[in-house]
Amino acid sequence: MSTPNKDIEKVEIRLKWDPSSQGEPPNDLDIIAATYSAEEPYGAPEYLVHFDSRAPDGTITLNRDSRTGQGLGYDEVMTLELDRLSDSYARVVVGVAIQQRDGRKTFDAVENTAVQIREGYNSLSEDDFSTVGAATAAVVAEFVRDVSGVWRFHDTVRGFEGDADSFAATMGSRPPGA
Repeated sequence: MSTPNKDIEKVEIRLKWDPSSQGEPPNDLDIIAATYSAEEPYGAPEYLVHFDSRAPDGTITLNRDSRTGQGLGYDEVMTLELDRLSDSYARVVVGVAIQQRDGRKTFDAVENTAVQIREGYNSLSEDDFSTVGAATAAVVAEFVRDVSGVWRFHDTVRGFEGDADSFAATMGSRPPGA
């Protein structure tokens, strides 16, 4: 059955930040996407997409990866083709984690951070992480498939504490009080 409602089909998550100061360990931020099944939308992720990986079906890909934040424009870009994602998935949660290899680093310690979520030329969301400055990772978007099969975008920025591995394991959990 077709519907006249516009669905979110293909989105791009874009992340940028400034390199660390000379002599300091590099600022390395990573976009992470986690897919959740329709049977357990708040359970463990079915799979993760991050640096050096992609979705098994090619629907979520990291197009650009940076380990330093050097360069012009956005340093990391991930594409989610929600319109091609299997009906067995009901949620996709996207986050950003700061690598903690060289000691604890928070968003406050990384200059000029920004994340932008776009569908085509339309900006769905933009944030600079200032509301989660003391965090080491943050959820930046949630896409939920409703009962009619239409994807809905939930604009959210929630901070987390910990390294990239612990964040990836808990980023799709229910927010406190939900």
